[in-house]
Amino acid sequence: MRISHRIRAGVIGLAAIAGVTVSSTADADSGRILISVFKAGWFIGGSGGRGTLIFHGRRYPLTIGGLSAGLVFGASETNFAGTVTNIFRPSDVAGVYGAANAGGAVVVGGGVTTLANDKGAILHLAGRQVGVIADLGLSGMAISIP
Repeated sequence: MRISHRIRAGVIGLAAIAGVTVSSTADADSGRILISVFKAGWFIGGSGGRGTLIFHGRRYPLTIGGLSAGLVFGASETNFAGTVTNIFRPSDVAGVYGAANAGGAVVVGGGVTTLANDKGAILHLAGRQVGVIADLGLSGMAISIP
């Protein structure tokens, strides 16, 4: 009898944990995001820009900054548009996003990327890049809400 009570308690506990996990993911929301980033570098690059998060009909200004290391030559501006998923409040978008990338643009280029931060926010972005830049390396981007 003791074993069956322990097994039943364990199963109930696991079900409760699974229910909390599923409901917290199901309760997560999404929004639209628009970002404009200027990037320049000579081996080590830097980037900065501004953007807007549209969440529940309200607009939240964003600031973007970042560093790149590796093979970086040139300068470009990229305008991204996309969605941010798995957020509960606008502040969930703020954080550090990292990626290994390989890209480039000569006059006009484009690209699609998906990035995540430590809060679980996921950015799905597509954009157009204008400029002359070769970029092969590790980069990071920090988004903040002023």
